[in-house]
Amino acid sequence: DVQLVESGGGSVQVGGSLRLSCLVIGNIANMNCIAWFRQVPGKEREGVAAICRLGGTTYADSVKGRFSVSNAYAERTLYLQMDDLRPEDTAMYYCAVRTSGWTRPLVPEPYNSWGQGTQVTVS
Repeated sequence: DVQLVESGGGSVQVGGSLRLSCLVIGNIANMNCIAWFRQVPGKEREGVAAICRLGGTTYADSVKGRFSVSNAYAERTLYLQMDDLRPEDTAMYYCAVRTSGWTRPLVPEPYNSWGQGTQVTVS
């Protein structure tokens, strides 16, 4: 199992940028995918971007061209660079890891480790 610690959230104006970080603590040998999700109260959790050992990088259509995900294995950190932020990007952002499979990487159910979340507010 791994522990995930997100940081970097905050309040930003429309059109601004933020970079979220997810520190992975523990055994990373069995990570198949690592991903960012977001959730607004009363709505389902939505996949934002994922990196998988097989299958590469996947983005939700709503963030393509604005968000970029990258990982730094030496730092055990996953980053989410968010540019041209919009009010609809306001949400709690979560980092997650799955240790089996890699299909449908933006679906939350297969992910078995989650961080506590970091709030992003765009206004």
